[in-house]
Amino acid sequence: MPTYEYECKKCGHAFERFQKMTEKPIRKCPKCSGPVVRLPGRGAGIIFKGAGFYATDYRSEGYKQKEKAERREGGEKTGEKDAKHKIGEKKSDSSGRSAKPGN
Repeated sequence: MPTYEYECKKCGHAFERFQKMTEKPIRKCPKCSGPVVRLPGRGAGIIFKGAGFYATDYRSEGYKQKEKAERREGGEKTGEKDAKHKIGEKKSDSSGRSAKPGN
């Protein structure tokens, strides 16, 4: 339920009310019974607490089982085979010698 801000047109009293979205706006000031206007809301910050806010939290059971099976098999997926060569690792040519620039 949102908190709405109101301001009295007669006395200038500003106040907030915690109301359901389906409730009708307040019409009278609680201090002077004058007419009130509902002010535009500033919005609220969203706070995520706890688990359940990641796409991976809602994966199907079939997906989870397949992922576990792939992990047991070694976790090699497409593209990972090429990643085994580390950056800076020397590659050798077909003769078994290191391939160095300028040779």
